[in-house]
Amino acid sequence: MAQKSAVAFVKIRYLATSMSKLLLIDDEEDVRYSIQRIFDSPDVELATASSGEEGLKVIPKFKPDLVLMDVRMTGMTGLETLRRIRQSDPKLLVILMTAYGTTQTAIEAMKLGAYDYLLKPFDIPKLKEIVGNALKAARDMKQVVSYEPLLESEDYELGIVGRSESMQQVFKLIGQVAVSDATALVTGESGTGKELVARAIYHHSNRSAQPFLAVNCAAIPEQLLESELFGHEKGSFTGATNQRIGKFEQCNLGTIFLDEIGDMTPPTQTKILRVLQSGTFERVGGNQPLKVDVRVIAATNKPLEAAVAARQFREDLFYRLNVVRIQIPPLRDRREDIPLLVNYFLKKFGREQQRAPKSIAASVIKMLEKYHWPGNVRELENAIRRAHVMAKSDAILLADLPPEIAGNSVMTSAPGVAGEAAVSDAAALARQLFQWAKRDPKLKVIPAVERELVIQALKETNDNQVHAAKLLGITRATLRKRIEKFGIQRELNVK
Repeated sequence: MAQKSAVAFVKIRYLATSMSKLLLIDDEEDVRYSIQRIFDSPDVELATASSGEEGLKVIPKFKPDLVLMDVRMTGMTGLETLRRIRQSDPKLLVILMTAYGTTQTAIEAMKLGAYDYLLKPFDIPKLKEIVGNALKAARDMKQVVSYEPLLESEDYELGIVGRSESMQQVFKLIGQVAVSDATALVTGESGTGKELVARAIYHHSNRSAQPFLAVNCAAIPEQLLESELFGHEKGSFTGATNQRIGKFEQCNLGTIFLDEIGDMTPPTQTKILRVLQSGTFERVGGNQPLKVDVRVIAATNKPLEAAVAARQFREDLFYRLNVVRIQIPPLRDRREDIPLLVNYFLKKFGREQQRAPKSIAASVIKMLEKYHWPGNVRELENAIRRAHVMAKSDAILLADLPPEIAGNSVMTSAPGVAGEAAVSDAAALARQLFQWAKRDPKLKVIPAVERELVIQALKETNDNQVHAAKLLGITRATLRKRIEKFGIQRELNVK
């Protein structure tokens, strides 16, 4: 039988609707009424039960994303109900509520696998924040990620698509590491799909029935990241009005994804190392060791070897994380995947608008294949989405592409007169710089050029750091570090 042409594919299949389902279990009618009022929203479907026994009957019928439950109830207690829920569905998140908060209750609740617990009376903004975070975590866990051969004629949903050899290697590594409990390090530039790879590993692992929580280490302020990961005790710092349960406790027996781990501070690195070595940690302000069994998958867009050499990242932590490494190639190194990705995005946007996908001119595909894609697949998706909106007909033309792609693509590739001229000019400039360096031993070529590039990029974009970072092909956080490193902010005199 002739072998069918297929491409490897990591797919997310949504098993839930866009509306979140919240089940409230409390024997007090006033509490049920109050929480119904708080979460009266078209985005949340709320069901209630007045006892643990009733709640256990509602769960298989209602299929909630999250259970909000009182600890002290007539009949079965909240802790016993939690134990029964965890036995039947370990991935169903449960937040406990109590007016009788004690250390023992908190410890027992977390040992049984509660996502978090709250003290009555509620601080409504805090309640909404915790429930919102839990619902997001529940949605993330219900995104089933699988990799499989995909026929080109088959319709598909969200995923990482690739027929290139480099992506085939990524898919093979996902399969190999998924069956073990080994720590994995996913590396690659921003926008390459590191979190999807982490989710694929999780969904094919032995822990797929347990929680999966993702933490973006770069998005959380330095002073709050440690608390987010490990929790804190009441009064441990200004604003710590209650004890907080961290992600590691919430994720016991499951998998935690630490995105952009290269941005983590040395004190937090030390705690992560301790968890990896012994499975223990302490909450901020606490002195009681807590033990967890959590698989760690980390990701970064930074070269950690360079960070280790510069003593910005712990060498022992690096080796603990780098047990299995999956390097995702940038889009510019797998240009043969661009037509397939474009076709995928056009189908996706067509489904979103409930209409047939738009076609795209061959000249546009060629232009897209020439562009250097500093933002990788994420930038390509945004470019196709914009073109899909801007197109005045059922076909996407060159004029519908973002200006930076339509105007500069020819300059980023070697073929063509303009591309060859750009390469020649760059080579001449490099030779001139080295001549200057020979005459002046104090001149450091790369820092000098990098400093000037940052200044010029900021001037070109009228000091818009987002656009300047995109122009340079780096993240905004990296740009800020360069501005601080070179002390150039005060020198800028943008007209």
